[in-house]
Amino acid sequence: MCSKIATELGLSPDRIHGLYLAASIHDLGKIGIPAEILSKPRTLSEMEFGLIKEHVIIGFNILKDVDFPWPIAQIILQHHERIDGSGYPKGLKNDAILLESKILAVADVVEAMTSHRPYRGALGIEAALREITAQSGITLDAPIVDACLRIFNEQHYSFEESPDLQLQRDLE
Repeated sequence: MCSKIATELGLSPDRIHGLYLAASIHDLGKIGIPAEILSKPRTLSEMEFGLIKEHVIIGFNILKDVDFPWPIAQIILQHHERIDGSGYPKGLKNDAILLESKILAVADVVEAMTSHRPYRGALGIEAALREITAQSGITLDAPIVDACLRIFNEQHYSFEESPDLQLQRDLE
């Protein structure tokens, strides 16, 4: 989905590839979170949610010294930042957040809401698109939300298609 959004926004194929790689491993840091918290079948406590938030820092620390031609570690670190400063881990706002991280944030919200979680069933694509629309220009970057809506509403994007096939098509 990130590749499709980035393509819709006119990013270069090279930048799309870097985003694709970051998106593919964006939750890498969850390996440092206890499995019983990740699979808890009910709402997390404030302390447990605080531990979950650490996954972006853990992922960043794993990748920060890897020499990529793209800012993969920073994209992962920032993917839960929000344009109004309400995100984590640093409370960054607007242009302090990498464009790739803003794209990943929108895609992550949609993916999370349309996927089953231990504490709730999948909410569906309609609910996810309503949520990103409601957060457009508030917590999520409006042009990115608009691009995401276009790929679902006009291009009939579906999660069933292989991400590798999507990337190949996006880069062509």
